[in-house]
Amino acid sequence: MSGIPLGVLDLVPVSSGSTAAEALRNSIDLARRTEQYGYARYWFAEHHLNPGVAGASPAVVLALTASATSTIRLGSGAVQLGHRTALSTVEEFGLIDALHPGRLDLGLGRSAGRPSTPPATPAPPHPAPSQARTRTVTPVVDGRTPNGLLIPPPFSFEHLIGSPRVALQRRLLQQPHAEAQDYGEQIDDILALLAGTYRSADGIEAHAVPGEGADLQVWILGSSGGQSAEAAGRNGLRFAANYHVSPASVLEAAEGYRAAFQPSDVLDKPYVSVSADVVVAEDDATARELATGYAPWVRSIRTAEGAIPYPTPEEARAHPWTEADRALVADRVDTQFVGSPAHVADQLERLQEATGADELLITTITHGHADRVRSYALLADEWQRR
Repeated sequence: MSGIPLGVLDLVPVSSGSTAAEALRNSIDLARRTEQYGYARYWFAEHHLNPGVAGASPAVVLALTASATSTIRLGSGAVQLGHRTALSTVEEFGLIDALHPGRLDLGLGRSAGRPSTPPATPAPPHPAPSQARTRTVTPVVDGRTPNGLLIPPPFSFEHLIGSPRVALQRRLLQQPHAEAQDYGEQIDDILALLAGTYRSADGIEAHAVPGEGADLQVWILGSSGGQSAEAAGRNGLRFAANYHVSPASVLEAAEGYRAAFQPSDVLDKPYVSVSADVVVAEDDATARELATGYAPWVRSIRTAEGAIPYPTPEEARAHPWTEADRALVADRVDTQFVGSPAHVADQLERLQEATGADELLITTITHGHADRVRSYALLADEWQRR
């Protein structure tokens, strides 16, 4: 499977007993090492008000990491557009591209808690082979695809609607009384500013310097076949589907993107990356021990408390669990790929085959930095042998 590139998605996790500064140093070190191991790209996620996650600003961390690496592509997974403007996004990434040209991926995503809007009506398709716009639905029987990939029941986020913490985050991230621009329109503005073709409604030109003409790969990230998948397809952009965040809808997301895809100057056919949560060790038992902290960490996110510092296995085992807790994290725990290099690579192959992914994006969190580095090294060695 070495023909399918592997990338890294990093949340800059803060381990219990550690600090944000140490987490940042660890992430920069991991980027250097995964560059040596042959990973194709290294993305930073954006999260706010999470004590256990230090990646609040992908652009800032990207600038630091770009100076410490030389060949690996670096990107955002993803910039949350609900609390920023198209211009600020283009200028931030244009600044980094000015010093590190041709290495940046601008991954764009919707913000947590952002109201959903109906997908825009697709423009008439460009002439293209019919198969590029044909949606092929992958069958799922008893929660699994034909090749055995687990597709759990959908997880409902309804319990977060009206959450005071989600409302507080939105208030702190936006100017008073500001309204987020429509997501599809915002992507259109970003693409126009990058291309130097932006015109306001009354015909005034705007040129983002730096930013205009920057050699960026633009990606859209999405967890369903809705507005994000449609926007990526309509604009002929690369799309990243989130199995690690929303495993129940990964097939819908990939298939929705392909159904909406229209060839562009960037791509003549769809291009999909799919993410997975992974922990690899020399044997299955060791990997399971390293992954023990995952369940309470996911629980802290899904209760809107904010991600806790990633616990040690001992701290995780001491957590008092209820049936409600287990139900809250079951889909994520059951779809985390944990085990020996061969075992995890087999699961990643199933994910790739079921989704038709062109790339896979690996996110690994362990309490110890050395264990996380070792996980990526073992996986790279196994993947390259296949």
